[in-house]
Amino acid sequence: MSYITGKIIKELREKRNLTQKQLGEIISVSDKTISKWETERGLPDITLIEPLSAALGISVAELLSGESIINKNRAGNIRKTKFYVCPVCGNIITALGEGAFSCCGISLPALSPEPAPEGSFKIERPENDIYVRFSHPMTKEDYISFAAYISYSGIQIKKLYPEQEAEIRFPFAGKGKILFFSNREGLFEFVI
Repeated sequence: MSYITGKIIKELREKRNLTQKQLGEIISVSDKTISKWETERGLPDITLIEPLSAALGISVAELLSGESIINKNRAGNIRKTKFYVCPVCGNIITALGEGAFSCCGISLPALSPEPAPEGSFKIERPENDIYVRFSHPMTKEDYISFAAYISYSGIQIKKLYPEQEAEIRFPFAGKGKILFFSNREGLFEFVI
């Protein structure tokens, strides 16, 4: 692990629109001390690292590494989960936002769900579960490949196979939406 550089202290101080004197007052040192650090004629004592990082508005790890750690994934909302399905092998890839994925040598587009047609499903709530029955053929040529239940607390995915019953049961996890993927018709969703 590296130690703090004067350049980083100066950049962060200026970014927060603080003078050397103001920063010094916040962490109980003189403006001359701050000047020494910034001109690299001295280094902050280890006991000042935590108050210095707090005054500069970053974590100790960021201060020591000299890099701001910013989560740039603004789409990381679980309810905005994207599904990618390989048309060759049927692999299902999920992402909390857009991504670039490929499978079997094919670049996969994010699936855009359509509203589920009226009468294409029936929901029951036995005990603490959600039971969904789909009115869809489950032949080898035309079947529901998977169903997913997305709530604020997580994602549950269940795989379905041709010639089995078109029904699924999820433990109830609050309001959310159910998505199901037909190998011929694409992705559908409905709110629960």
